[in-house]
Amino acid sequence: MEDTLEVYRRPYASSRPLVCIDETSKQQVKETREPLPSQPGKPQRYDYEYERNGVSNLFMIFAPLEGWRHVKVTDRRTNVDWAHCLKDLVDVHFPHAEQIVLMSDNLNTHKPAALYEAFAPQEARRIIEKIEWHHTPKHGSWLDMAEIELSVLQRQCLDRRIPDQEMLKREVAAWEHQRNQHAVKANWRFTTEDARIKLKKLYPSF
Repeated sequence: MEDTLEVYRRPYASSRPLVCIDETSKQQVKETREPLPSQPGKPQRYDYEYERNGVSNLFMIFAPLEGWRHVKVTDRRTNVDWAHCLKDLVDVHFPHAEQIVLMSDNLNTHKPAALYEAFAPQEARRIIEKIEWHHTPKHGSWLDMAEIELSVLQRQCLDRRIPDQEMLKREVAAWEHQRNQHAVKANWRFTTEDARIKLKKLYPSF
């Protein structure tokens, strides 16, 4: 935990951007009956029945000190999907960075080994060497700022019925564009000193 908190205290450096990554899923559902349109004094109304139409995975890539985020929608969240997400991070989103300071939780796919499943060894090693790896502790995924940004995405964009992946991509892209235009950053205040007081029971007694 203290490793994560100390990483968050580092000053901003464009050559070594801090990037947090997390993922979530979204079930797509179709309406079985046409919703009733809104009227004066009455909101739009939906039937409780719906048709399931698959599940998509969403990778949240969040640079909290820059106020930038990107959401990548995929069919699954396998090791290979994760590896391609990291390749995009290095080659597309931050191609000029000397090294990317990466924070993720301890999900079993969030390991450098995933890159060797997706790419030739030389390519996998190239990407790995561009990343400074950090993981939140077990049961401490709440320390990943990308999880906070995912909760905002859920409240502002995903908390409704979306029928298919194409519409999901359009809606998420519009949300992403609006947040990036305003460069919405994360105001992280929880420090190592706070942890030693508020989470004292997690520390060994001497």
